[in-house]
Amino acid sequence: VQLVESGGGSVQAGGSLRLACAASGYIVSRYSMAWFRQAPGKEREGVAGISGFGRTRYADSVQGRFTISKDNAENILYLQMNSLKPEDTAMYYCAAADVSSCAWNCRYKYWGQGTQVTVSS
Repeated sequence: VQLVESGGGSVQAGGSLRLACAASGYIVSRYSMAWFRQAPGKEREGVAGISGFGRTRYADSVQGRFTISKDNAENILYLQMNSLKPEDTAMYYCAAADVSSCAWNCRYKYWGQGTQVTVSS
């Protein structure tokens, strides 16, 4: 299984980015997946999760601004990030489980290498 993130970059506060996680050796539509982030000096935190049945959960800090989704045909997980804030600056990681029912706090088995998001004020 390989997960490859893309779409990170530098934006000003209030801007938008869409992160993508392309999966190989893994069926995105079938299983639970999530986005995590880790800022320098901070612990990794969950940002958004989606179950194999499409149920979604979000961290309170991104609720209403971020949207997690799957493109089953392309086998890609997305994270649409709007109204970005400087505190969203972090390395963002894609994670994949081998279960379908959970949307949050799943036991994620596979991880990508990350893509950097930097938001300036």
